[in-house]
Amino acid sequence: IEKFEKEAAELGKGSFKYAWVLDKLKAERERGITIDIALWKFETPKFYVTVIDAPGHRDFIKNMITGTS
Repeated sequence: IEKFEKEAAELGKGSFKYAWVLDKLKAERERGITIDIALWKFETPKFYVTVIDAPGHRDFIKNMITGTS
């Protein structure tokens, strides 16, 4: 995360440090939008967790989550 924080700050997008964990494309990072779908899976002692980053407008996030669950 520290690496992403530094890179984001250099481009004037310091608040995007967490988004850059999944935003790998140069265009995504420069424009501050998600272009490609990305998944990150990990597990804890109690849970399996899947983080999904998908293109979309914040007004439609609720519908997207409902549709994928």
